[in-house]
Amino acid sequence: MSKILFLFLVALIGISYFTPITLSQAKLYGQDKKTKVPIGTEVGNKAPELKYNNPEGKEIALSSLKGKIVLIDFWASWCGPCRRENPYVVAAYKKYKDKKFNNGKGFTIYSVSLDKSLESWKKAIEQDSLIWENHVSDLKYWNSEPAKLYGVQGIPMNWLIDGNGIIIAKNLRGKALEEKLESLVKK
Repeated sequence: MSKILFLFLVALIGISYFTPITLSQAKLYGQDKKTKVPIGTEVGNKAPELKYNNPEGKEIALSSLKGKIVLIDFWASWCGPCRRENPYVVAAYKKYKDKKFNNGKGFTIYSVSLDKSLESWKKAIEQDSLIWENHVSDLKYWNSEPAKLYGVQGIPMNWLIDGNGIIIAKNLRGKALEEKLESLVKK
């Protein structure tokens, strides 16, 4: 009998210990007030808002791109795998930027850099021909606020959102990005 009581108490303590964590995460992300869609970083969630400065100091909000298919792309100038991934991202941008999609008109990229040097960041944008306009960073390296919000623990990392800001895919690398975009093109 004492063994059963002990297991019951362990289970009760475990439930009370982990419940506040779950509740605090729910408060952190919440729901979209209009659509009641959960805000979070999983497929089917509304992507959390991002508002950060571009290299010239102008704030760009993710929500300003509403209506387009958007790749939220976390990268950095010092990240070798990111730099090797950039040609695929550039090719997808060039091919799909003016296409009509089932739930979006046009495709763009919201690049979030984990750089700490403005000059290195700007130089990499130029060197890799990242020709879209939506480049942002808080220049805090791994202490990046947007990376914390999205739970980024390694780069490159990305999320694809539809015209309503709903996450439809994540972590698309290489040809997978182009294949996903092609599947969304309005026929």
